[in-house]
Amino acid sequence: MKIGATKAKGQAKAATGKAAPAKTATPKSAAVKGVAKAPAVRAARAAKAAPAMAEAGEVTSSLREQVYEDLRYRLITGKIAPGVGISTRGLAQQLGVSQMPVRDALSRIAAEGAVDIRSKRAVMVPKMTLERFDEIMRLRTLLEPVAAVAALPHIDAERLREIRAADEATDAALGEGDVNAYMESNFRFHSLIYGAAPMPLANRMIESLWMQFGPFMRVVYGRYGTAALVDHHQAAAKAIAKGDEQGLHDAIAGDIGDCADLMQDWDRLNL
Repeated sequence: MKIGATKAKGQAKAATGKAAPAKTATPKSAAVKGVAKAPAVRAARAAKAAPAMAEAGEVTSSLREQVYEDLRYRLITGKIAPGVGISTRGLAQQLGVSQMPVRDALSRIAAEGAVDIRSKRAVMVPKMTLERFDEIMRLRTLLEPVAAVAALPHIDAERLREIRAADEATDAALGEGDVNAYMESNFRFHSLIYGAAPMPLANRMIESLWMQFGPFMRVVYGRYGTAALVDHHQAAAKAIAKGDEQGLHDAIAGDIGDCADLMQDWDRLNL
């Protein structure tokens, strides 16, 4: 992701040391012609440089967006832990970029409430409060079942196969007690369903909520394990196959409820 830059090298002709020849009068028409050429040359050079400048701008914008999406995913899947300082330098080294796009991404994420920036060196996931936790879960319960039902008519056979594959990966992670794999496959399962809905604003809001509870969810699951969780994913997949709106709504709501029940112990972990 590193972007290189080239520098133009200027060259200057050395003076000969010979006596300057006598000045001769320059015809007016030649002088006017020479002056007229200058703007044309500058315009031609600008026209050649414009595409390169535009391309560089697109790369920069794309890079910033890639870094932003990568950090969002890390928070959603709990790869950034709560209560631990976030190093912009460390993240930049991991991503192979400068610190600038990392700082820009963290500023955007801070505006969504997922990180707290106190200074350049004091960036971390904000401490969870009972009120904030309750609000996040209430909003999830309101948004996610609705998004799932809205997605139902848009889930084709291929997407359903991907949803079932994500469910199988989640089952495997549950059986093995692999929290990292569980966090990733669980998010993939939900995002495959919600992402089919023609509701981009709702999907972005859902991801913002996941960013805020993901780090805490990862810690709680790491402490207590995932074996006690009820698998509502299979019920959701069956409801999708049948075109059962109410069944899908209830399965997603049940999944969120189980998550809330397990995470209610986060407070005594002092996160």
